[in-house]
Amino acid sequence: RNLKALAEFCALCSESLGIEIPINYPAVGRDAFRTATGVHASAILKAMDKGDIELADIIYSGVNAGEIGRTQVVDIGPMSGKSNAIFWMKNQDIEVTEERIAALLKAAKGSDRTLSDEECREVLNAL
Repeated sequence: RNLKALAEFCALCSESLGIEIPINYPAVGRDAFRTATGVHASAILKAMDKGDIELADIIYSGVNAGEIGRTQVVDIGPMSGKSNAIFWMKNQDIEVTEERIAALLKAAKGSDRTLSDEECREVLNAL
């Protein structure tokens, strides 16, 4: 069966019924395919750099994210490494430089949570 619309369908049901999907809910929760650890990000980035999107999509996941209409999300936080910063910048179409990597990781290591996209952009704009 084709489940590519599953995440979209669940989000629509959630909105229509006024019932929030728990962030840690399997497959369709916000954090189901999200990581902020350096080892996970590194493995996902290596697979993507090799052009193996399917492998990148199943690394550290029990379910292929793309098969249910989801994608892997890599955040930058206190447990992040260089690969997290590189992955985030590539997904934002921002040129990857050592200065930018260092700035993002410095901000993340000084935080008690993952940084939002907006916070990451603010860090880079301050350079």
